[in-house]
Amino acid sequence: MAANRSRRLRKKLRVDEFQEFGFDVNWTFNDSVTEEQIDAIVDQFIDEVIEPAALGYHGGGHKEWEGIIATQAIGKCTEENRAAVKAFFDAQPVSNLEVGELYDIWWG
Repeated sequence: MAANRSRRLRKKLRVDEFQEFGFDVNWTFNDSVTEEQIDAIVDQFIDEVIEPAALGYHGGGHKEWEGIIATQAIGKCTEENRAAVKAFFDAQPVSNLEVGELYDIWWG
């Protein structure tokens, strides 16, 4: 495609200043974790990690969870966001934690 795109086209294509980076996250709650604990941990994750950084989490699970994290507005997640997610789950009763690399969520 042409390198000289209009702002409108860049926005439609989600490139340049409209490019969005996110990352995948997967984890498994340990067998000893109860339903109530799962609910409390996920709520804590949203309250302490996702909302303060203006991120969004799309995913779900029961004992095994998977999803994607991106910004709530057009923008790019950072290495600091990845580190915060990893630090949060490192302190939780989970295993098989995978925090993926940043990638373009529209073209990645």
